[in-house]
Amino acid sequence: MAAPQRLVIASHNPGKVREIAALLAPFGCEVLSAAALDLPEPEETENSFVGNARLKAEAAAQASGLPALADDSGLCVSGLGGAPGIYSARWAGPKKDFALAMKRVERELGENLDRRAWFVCALALAIPGEETRLFEGRVDGALVFPPRGSRGFGYDPIFLADGETLTFGEMDPAKKHAMSHRARAFELLVREVFQ
Repeated sequence: MAAPQRLVIASHNPGKVREIAALLAPFGCEVLSAAALDLPEPEETENSFVGNARLKAEAAAQASGLPALADDSGLCVSGLGGAPGIYSARWAGPKKDFALAMKRVERELGENLDRRAWFVCALALAIPGEETRLFEGRVDGALVFPPRGSRGFGYDPIFLADGETLTFGEMDPAKKHAMSHRARAFELLVREVFQ
């Protein structure tokens, strides 16, 4: 299969679109966002990151007639039984206020000392007329409070990857891109599709 020259990023999250576009930049692929194409956001009805990524990619590919890449990712906290997990964005409410979401994580953890956490990223590449391809990446770490740093997006300011001293919110974006859950899923995608 030839690597796509144009690709719809099936997301309305500007931070996520920016990060994916940066990861795809070396491959000369023109990136369009679902928001820019005014594509509807499908309801995420699956019970896994992979299932939701597939649903979003296939909906965007069908609506646009172009190859589409979707990401479903989130924060899983051991002390919360894996929550917020696939509901990570919903914890931020309708206004996508991740400051509130981070406060909720801290509040729900309460006195629980198990601060182990991991980010998961599932990527789905849907190309019209072909079978959807799936890739998954994960990075492990722990939560820190109060939030630190204003870089990145989402839960980045409370996530400290194993072996690091800076949260994803404090880290230089290039370093985060090289080691994140999304970067790990992208390595698999690039190996199969772009090389």
